[in-house]
Amino acid sequence: MTTRQLLEIAFSSGRSGSGPATWGQRAVWDAVRQLPPADAPRYNITTAAPLDPGLPLPVLLAALERLLHLHDSLHTRLLPDEDGSLRQVLDSEGSLGVHLLSAPAGEDPAELGTRLHGELAAQAFDTAGQWPVRIGAVTAADGLVRHISLVLSHTAVDGSGMSRLVADLSALCLGGSPERPADLRTTARQPLQEAEFQTSERGLRRDAGARKQVVRKLRLGPSRLFPPATDQAVAGQSGSEPPAPFPNAVLRSPALPRALERVAATHRVSTGSVLLAATAAMTARLSGSAEAVLNVVVNNRFLPELADAVSVVAGDGLFHLPDATAEFGDVVRRTHAAAIGTYRHAYYDKSALAAEVARLTAEGVRLADRSCVFNDTRELLPAAADPGSDRTTLTWPAEFEPRPGLTYALDALQSPEALSLAMTADPAVLPRAAMERFLYGVEELILTEAETERAPA
Repeated sequence: MTTRQLLEIAFSSGRSGSGPATWGQRAVWDAVRQLPPADAPRYNITTAAPLDPGLPLPVLLAALERLLHLHDSLHTRLLPDEDGSLRQVLDSEGSLGVHLLSAPAGEDPAELGTRLHGELAAQAFDTAGQWPVRIGAVTAADGLVRHISLVLSHTAVDGSGMSRLVADLSALCLGGSPERPADLRTTARQPLQEAEFQTSERGLRRDAGARKQVVRKLRLGPSRLFPPATDQAVAGQSGSEPPAPFPNAVLRSPALPRALERVAATHRVSTGSVLLAATAAMTARLSGSAEAVLNVVVNNRFLPELADAVSVVAGDGLFHLPDATAEFGDVVRRTHAAAIGTYRHAYYDKSALAAEVARLTAEGVRLADRSCVFNDTRELLPAAADPGSDRTTLTWPAEFEPRPGLTYALDALQSPEALSLAMTADPAVLPRAAMERFLYGVEELILTEAETERAPA
């Protein structure tokens, strides 16, 4: 019989303090609080994996306790003030719960772990009253931990932060005593240190400079990419009915990884630039515009002081590409050049930009469409096993609550066997048939370009 218990890891003598929230903490906190409660867990950052061979439970618990000392974001709470500001509070002591399942002989720990992970990931966080991390573990009949689950609030980490957290936890578990931090990378800025920089003269200059460049692009781009929702698209919905849920489509392509590498090598660009170029090209083609404007999620880890940050430092970069319907090889090269500026100016105060945008809008200034989002997550989290076929497939795994102001969000995900493109879109603007054309179009652009480069002259 499966047994379950909640273990408490005692934590003390940690760093403490309080201060303003960082730009990243505030941006995610604002986004999550605007969601319906049932949709909030979608912002959790999660990963889970089987452990083979197993790990002694005391080793895992000791590593987790040391992890709390390494990364302040794991024991930081966020509290709103009466004036509308947000503060972070770093606790020097407390306890971390570990949800432990014990699998009896004959029971698959991985299956139990998958179910436990789903349960933990489906719960929202109270970022004011609890630490932003949940741990799940499954032990087999031999007493060894055979599966682990990590679920964190997005206010604590972004995808790159989770990747670094997993690497540090692995090093602590495999390196023996957690008293040997030299085996780990040097930790980067902690959240309170980051907030101190952001409120400094240098940080304020960086913020102002980045927002200036974003606003410049906003003034140049088209105010609308896709035409307004047609009567046919919203047929059957009266003004009193709630908006339709947003479908989620996933195109899984085993052929894309090699094709991406081939196109990138030919044009001497990154594979990320190739994916971004194909997304921009299909955005222009389906919208009927010659231009593409995309909100690109940038992890900001190229900034030296943020290189190994286990916190939320990713930001939105505004990417604008005129003539996105040109020959695809040319689009790839121009995308690579334009993306450099996008990445350079993606570290700023998002709430300050929102206030500036609101002011310009009130003054009647036409600003670019910001409703299309691209996020290349291929390098962020450990790849999960992918038992899929060797052919391209398109599935519709979920539907989400409507997201005001979003036309589509496209995520690129990697496994050892394939690359997947996950798209969530407003069905009143991009019906399912259009989403299908978009995803297959991205694949076709890249595969065709790869074959063109292979063909003899």
